[in-house]
Amino acid sequence: MSDVLTSPGPTNAGNSGTPAPKPTAAIPARGPLPSISLMPPKAPASASTPAPAPAAPPNGPVQPAKPPLVARTPAPAAVPAKPAAEALPTGAPVAAAPPTAAHVAAAPVPKPIPKPVTEPATEPATEPAASGGAGWLSNIRNLSLGATGSKEKEEAPPVMAPAAPESLEETGLKDTFIEALILKILYFRGEITGRQLANAIALKYSLIEPIMDNLKRLQIVAVKKSLGMGSVSATYFLADAGRVLARDHLLQSQYAGPAPVPIDQYIAQVSKQRLRDSWLTKENLLEALKGLVLTPEVISQLGPAVNAGKSFLIYGQPGNGKTFLAEALFKISREPIYIPFAIEAQGQIIQVFDPLYHKPIHSHKDAAAESILNAMSDEVLYDPRWFHAPRPFIMTGGELTLAMLDLSFNQGSKIYDAPFQVKANNGIYLIDDFGRQKVSPAEVLNRWIVPMERKQDYLSFETGGKVAMPFECFLIFSTNLNPDQLGDEAFLRRIQYKMMMQSPAEEEFQEIFRRFCESQKLPFDAELLEVFIEERYRKANKRMRRCHPRDVLTHAIDFIRFERMPFELTAEVLDHAFESCFVTIDHKQD
Repeated sequence: MSDVLTSPGPTNAGNSGTPAPKPTAAIPARGPLPSISLMPPKAPASASTPAPAPAAPPNGPVQPAKPPLVARTPAPAAVPAKPAAEALPTGAPVAAAPPTAAHVAAAPVPKPIPKPVTEPATEPATEPAASGGAGWLSNIRNLSLGATGSKEKEEAPPVMAPAAPESLEETGLKDTFIEALILKILYFRGEITGRQLANAIALKYSLIEPIMDNLKRLQIVAVKKSLGMGSVSATYFLADAGRVLARDHLLQSQYAGPAPVPIDQYIAQVSKQRLRDSWLTKENLLEALKGLVLTPEVISQLGPAVNAGKSFLIYGQPGNGKTFLAEALFKISREPIYIPFAIEAQGQIIQVFDPLYHKPIHSHKDAAAESILNAMSDEVLYDPRWFHAPRPFIMTGGELTLAMLDLSFNQGSKIYDAPFQVKANNGIYLIDDFGRQKVSPAEVLNRWIVPMERKQDYLSFETGGKVAMPFECFLIFSTNLNPDQLGDEAFLRRIQYKMMMQSPAEEEFQEIFRRFCESQKLPFDAELLEVFIEERYRKANKRMRRCHPRDVLTHAIDFIRFERMPFELTAEVLDHAFESCFVTIDHKQD
């Protein structure tokens, strides 16, 4: 069930369709949201309201000029036409290689990478006063945002980047494994320069140069031409013996992407990227929740749960914005992390990179443009087997099965795909519509009892072996069901934090209605809204939901445009919109 809070742009609310057996699309983008305002608590505070803190300049503080990069990796040269494709002995289809790592050029520095600036700082929008003379909106906002405005924001330390290996031993991979990977890349690419090969395998050419020299001596790899600047500028292709050997390696695994990261190095990096204690400030939380009309009580419940990063259950009636609230948490400002393209464990390849959920900060185009400036450089900023990206946010719904929570083996490519909780490590994993999966809530939660408590999960290979994986995602459950329907007290105790998303009070409903009118440039009439609430909600004893203002106003706008009416609300327009949104008669008596 997808529940949506009011935002300026139209969003999906109500019951969502059943997705495919596995999510095939990223989370839909939301429209721009107005500034947040908190609803007044039940007992008004007597304390004086401090003045709001001054906003940052529109473009943020002036940053010092960055020195030019010392060295950059070259752009991949145009690859000559590939020879005629050769069928594998078994006739199995050859899987396309995963995306290669983006190589960012600069002198290698084993220091934390400065936090990149992805968006200029913007000044919070000024909220117009609510009609009727009520001043509680601005008072509560000042209390929430201005109380600590005089204090400087505590900056999170940047995540330590994984250092680029300086030897084959530091890669954690065997020479024979890297040799097989080189042959498979050459098999798929046909002809390739030494620099392009290093970029494809995500290792410095100086590390693979001894392997290439040995392959040339054995007449497995041949040189077609060279630019005269060493073996890194030579163009390589597979000899007849090399093609036979490459096909043998492809029978074991068709992975031909960036060199994987050993499991022990992955565990160490995930541990370094944990959020520190007290990382979340109220200012950061309110900034992420802009556009949501929430009470201070909700903020007080939500903040500690997010800061702790433990399991969290959000429950309540449909249409009150549980899913939208969980998705808004992804907007909290946090430092980016490093994620490997693939992991090696017990000789098996586990592919982690998923373009649906992982968005590398440095694009392949930018990396290629920088590499042109220093074609022969062998310097990299960090280990290119990892990519720099925002912390992931992954959401699954009723399509979730227990099989999706374990390693998925592709019989054709002989590659394992990481489950959702591994792809979400150091990020957020939302299970929406909890209780409506194809398996019972008890089965889902029992699967994660040990991982949630010990921060370690165990995944199974096709061969019967198991591998320990870190379990460092913030696990959120969202449900429309009564918690008693999910399980008993002992079951619910496994989920650390719980919060009920209540239906809005009339003041909240009116504020959501007014905000959506403003977002659509629709004149707001407080008296008309009062009459509408009296007739349609109070007299009918109908419960309000946070999605109702958006739904009714969207229908009203559609009606106005179809009838070519003036762009304004009337009692007739609202009544027509309401009746098209909700069932108003008993269809059995019709």
